[in-house]
Amino acid sequence: MRIVEQYSHLNGLEYLLVHKPELWTQIRSVITDIDAAACRTKTSKEVRTKGKLLYSPIEMNRNFNTLFKSLSWSEQRTAYWVTSDAQLIRKTMQLSADQQKAEIEAAGLRPIYSYNQTDFVKERVAVEVQFGKYSFVAYDLFVKHMAFYVGDVIDVGVEILPMKELQEQMSSGVAYYEGELYNLIREGRGVPAVPLVLLGIAP
Repeated sequence: MRIVEQYSHLNGLEYLLVHKPELWTQIRSVITDIDAAACRTKTSKEVRTKGKLLYSPIEMNRNFNTLFKSLSWSEQRTAYWVTSDAQLIRKTMQLSADQQKAEIEAAGLRPIYSYNQTDFVKERVAVEVQFGKYSFVAYDLFVKHMAFYVGDVIDVGVEILPMKELQEQMSSGVAYYEGELYNLIREGRGVPAVPLVLLGIAP
């Protein structure tokens, strides 16, 4: 695979280049080490592409998983407690999970345990590889990366997406770089309030 396009949100790429150049090198090497041809294993059952050999998200994810783990990137969770009171959530959001729970209980409300999970985290950098539906990318950018950033687990999030040229050779409904770049820019320069790098890849 190759990186076709990249976009830096709130200086995410600049942060990597200055503070984590070795991790940026690892991310790029993982992408270029993916054998795209070997991932073209899915026979389409959809009407418009029936019988056509497509790129398999499962196969691509398996390859990314193997390569990132070989470089000691690992899955990580960030936990927090939620409740029904918006004002209390604003008050406790920046606290540790234990403090959040205690504050919610002290207010006489029910604390509800919740967490977000990211597949690849290393030295305060999180990477999400997204070959799923459109809605999953928004969840990654506005919930997952944000939760890890607010929880002081990461300093930057990286989102790897197929370019349209790759997405066209996958099942329908898969998000693609150009569309998600538009969605991100439409939100404004400071939203979401977490440094990000969007990467568009293709064979």
